[in-house]
Amino acid sequence: MAQSKPKTQGKTRIQAINEDIILQAALEVFSVYGYRGSTVDQIAERAGMSKPNLLYYFRRKDDIYRALLEKTLADWLAPLRGLDPEGEPLPEIARYVSAKMAMSRDNPKASRLFANEMLHGAPIIGDFLAGPMKALVDDTAVTIRTWITRGQIAPIDPYHLIFTIWAMTQHYADFDIQIRAVLGETSDHFPDAETTIMRLIQDGLRPRS
Repeated sequence: MAQSKPKTQGKTRIQAINEDIILQAALEVFSVYGYRGSTVDQIAERAGMSKPNLLYYFRRKDDIYRALLEKTLADWLAPLRGLDPEGEPLPEIARYVSAKMAMSRDNPKASRLFANEMLHGAPIIGDFLAGPMKALVDDTAVTIRTWITRGQIAPIDPYHLIFTIWAMTQHYADFDIQIRAVLGETSDHFPDAETTIMRLIQDGLRPRS
């Protein structure tokens, strides 16, 4: 899969700003029209720039879509990378859960776009999932196993713990319409949701005497 032209190495501040503008515009367009129904012209118009200017940064729609998905995944993985192996496990995991809930609250469109990519078999970013993402999850599993070995948390499969956190937190973005149908359109359900998830995760991880 061809990549967009400018990359982080040697990128100027203006280039970084313009790429971010393009990706934000693309998220709005993809959210309305889907990947197949969206065009570069629509994204350029939404970004407030000419099509030739946009094509300087991204050669085609596929490149924009891939960059947007990779940025979403990188944002999600950053707090996971921040887990401190020498820290106290429950507060470390609580910080991660809180960060993931904030992302679901603040950027639900990105989460739903990513979920749609997964439902279609990850044709665009399958290599990213099997490469950088898997490497980070493997490293995190080592950290969790270390905490288990030290007796700091209950024995549990590290990978399924991570999957469970992802499922619980991203549900509030991916199935927002279902939640609002049950709780009401004006309900601010995130504080209660975060409290509930924290309690379930932390109580489940506390060492058994």
